[in-house]
Amino acid sequence: MNTSGLRRTGDAEWTIEREGRMRVPGVIYGDETLIREMDEKVREQVSNVACLPGIVKASFAMPDAHWGYGFPIGGVAAFDPEDGGVVSAGGVGFDISCGVRTLNTGIQWGDIQHKASTLADTLFNTVPAGVGRTGAIRLNDSQMDDMLSGGAEWAVEQGYGYPEDLARIECGGRADGAYPGAVSSRAKERQREEMGTLGSGNHYLEIQVVDEVFDEEVAEGFGLRRGECVVSIHCGSRGLGHQIGTDYLKEMLKAAEKYGIPLAERELACAPILSPEGRAYISAMKCGINCALANRQIITSLARNAFLKVLKKGELTLLYDVSHNTCREESHSVDGVERKLFVHRKGATNALGPGHPDVAASLRKFGQPVLIGGTMGTASYILAGTRESLETAFGSSCHGAGRNMSRNQARKQWRGEEVMKELCDYGITVKSRSYRGLAEEAPKAYKDVNRVVESASRAGLSRKVARLLPVLCIKG
Repeated sequence: MNTSGLRRTGDAEWTIEREGRMRVPGVIYGDETLIREMDEKVREQVSNVACLPGIVKASFAMPDAHWGYGFPIGGVAAFDPEDGGVVSAGGVGFDISCGVRTLNTGIQWGDIQHKASTLADTLFNTVPAGVGRTGAIRLNDSQMDDMLSGGAEWAVEQGYGYPEDLARIECGGRADGAYPGAVSSRAKERQREEMGTLGSGNHYLEIQVVDEVFDEEVAEGFGLRRGECVVSIHCGSRGLGHQIGTDYLKEMLKAAEKYGIPLAERELACAPILSPEGRAYISAMKCGINCALANRQIITSLARNAFLKVLKKGELTLLYDVSHNTCREESHSVDGVERKLFVHRKGATNALGPGHPDVAASLRKFGQPVLIGGTMGTASYILAGTRESLETAFGSSCHGAGRNMSRNQARKQWRGEEVMKELCDYGITVKSRSYRGLAEEAPKAYKDVNRVVESASRAGLSRKVARLLPVLCIKG
């Protein structure tokens, strides 16, 4: 990206001034290297989002931002329903509530490294992963509706995990206001046999080792100790979420025309939040959130079973579960006035600071854990939310490394077999059903996650707590 059209407004903050139909400025976070490496399309999309009705304060892009559908991935924008604010499927993303959850094991990696191969095989055979992979669960119509309205609460009721898990999940493991009737039969059918499955793409189940601690007090509060391993699960709402996005994109194109909303591009199709179309999408999206939360809860139970089988220890405790493709109604102070806003986070996560009432009570003094996923051969990070983030970007932070090349480009540059061998040489065990998928997710196809995290820290979006290195990765 050419920086000539940007004004540097902070150590890791750049502003796009209002022009044309922009209602608010654009703000992109990142150091100069990250900004220059971003596609020009990011600037264009940030500016286009700034033109939407009812947008408040600014159109934001996190340090891991790259081109997406409508909104950039890494985009954050808040809308006031009382000021004609809109909701956009492109501002949530098609993998609704795709997110990360991390489990503490309390086990030193050095004590179980000799069982890495057996553990990898067991996890791979226990947790279905890959395109079109189905699980052992098949939901009938009644069970499907219960899952869509119940989320992780429903999964726990079915015996997947423990009630205490729910306190460590955003919104207590269940999004209120989810109405299964707003979800098409096609979306439900796509999900009928996909509960408890990882899917493909950048989704994974990883065992990671705490390699470095930056904040001893917070790390101890999060249960993170050097040398111990954690389990991180990255997946979302699978076929159901994608179908909800597809279904409502068509409805939002009609709604934008009906309500006279000018669109800078078709992919920004939206509907007023308070319109019947907007309310229907929000209800369906909440079903997608609940689906993703239930999915990760079931996978958690499967992972615990695998640990119990191999290591005779299945008491993995949930650190936290965060989603990064959502739109949530939240209360925020804007120019000293408290307002109810609908905050879109696409490829971005909540980052609530110490003392915030929405953070689990046991973690509140430290701030919300912010889980930043790497990609197989790179580091992942645990960050903590900050009070400053609420003042800057509605309590938001980055969600991962962010791609620096498309999947097509990655496939042309690397072969999956070569990627697997290189990771093996680094001491990382990888189990995957697709060499093509490994090529697409090659570590060098992503931005430098260390630089992304450092930029988020410098911008005050979140603060570093611990760095994790992968030692075992299950991919689709």
